[in-house]
Amino acid sequence: MTTEILRAHAEDAYAEELHELEKADSRPRPASWRLSPWAVATYLLGGTLDNGFEVNPKYIGNGRLIEIAIATLTTDRALLLMGIPGTGKTWVAEHLAAAISGDSKLLVQGTAGTSEEAIRYGWNYASLIAHGPTAEALVPSPIMIAMRDGKQARVEEMTRIPADVQDALITILSEKLLPIPELNQEVLATKGFNVIATANDRDKGVNDLSSALRRRFNTVVLPLPSTAEEEVTIVQKRVSELGQILQLPAEAPALEEIRRVVTIFRELRGGVTADGKAKLKSPSSTLSTAEAISVMNSGLALAAHFGDGTVRAPDLAASLVGAVVKDPLHDAVIWREYLDTVVQDREEWEDLYRACRELA
Repeated sequence: MTTEILRAHAEDAYAEELHELEKADSRPRPASWRLSPWAVATYLLGGTLDNGFEVNPKYIGNGRLIEIAIATLTTDRALLLMGIPGTGKTWVAEHLAAAISGDSKLLVQGTAGTSEEAIRYGWNYASLIAHGPTAEALVPSPIMIAMRDGKQARVEEMTRIPADVQDALITILSEKLLPIPELNQEVLATKGFNVIATANDRDKGVNDLSSALRRRFNTVVLPLPSTAEEEVTIVQKRVSELGQILQLPAEAPALEEIRRVVTIFRELRGGVTADGKAKLKSPSSTLSTAEAISVMNSGLALAAHFGDGTVRAPDLAASLVGAVVKDPLHDAVIWREYLDTVVQDREEWEDLYRACRELA
């Protein structure tokens, strides 16, 4: 029986691009890197190779930020990608690891329950009880494996990890070694090893990074798209890709529908209408590009399975309201006010106004 994978790892999904870049790449490569820094940047930002092969962009935005991130990883400094939720931090981190190491799977997912074992190492307790602490009983963490193999390790949501567990990284990043006192041994990092971490400080209940740990990272802040057209392009590209992966039997959303959702998100999070004539109250929700993509994908699914395959205002309304109204009291008032003072006055948005008001 053939099993279809819902989401392939970056190195598998974009294997052809990575292979073509590797063939065309004649520039110097740092130790253990699959591609040169130039080729890694081309992989993320897109471009045309000398043989005419087109590399699709993975990140649409300020290319200099990507170049700074890549340059950081060629040094002994770790990389911290910061930004509000939905700015593409995880996406960029995964593709950096895939392009540099050919392996994006060495991942520590930060949560409130992440333990020190996830960063350092653990034990096979059956073997530990039977034979005591031995090399065979040791269970290496993704970071330990990356140190041994000279690869990039990823730590997601650093500020979700308890502060005392975060600090387990300090010795690894500063000394480039991981002590194993139970075995009287240590793991020394191989050339090519580094850490790509992501974090945001917008969520409630985060654990701020200690100054000692923060000093061991070079921080790159990934902003929201600077222009509406840039954000529309990102949403259109990702919705098209996800629609193909999920095999939704519907037409790709019209550009005008995407532009309406992006305009609503930008106006509400910016606190002003696109023409700058009216000030608005901003809801508690982030209203990031990632959430705009989610709204469009939900609309695509509704149109495919409960409509005629064409995304229309009623298909978008439910997910749009859900994205904006996170706090039923505070956000609902802001949303209704926005509908009545902005959306209603736009004649070409009459269908969207009716669909949203019916739900409200």
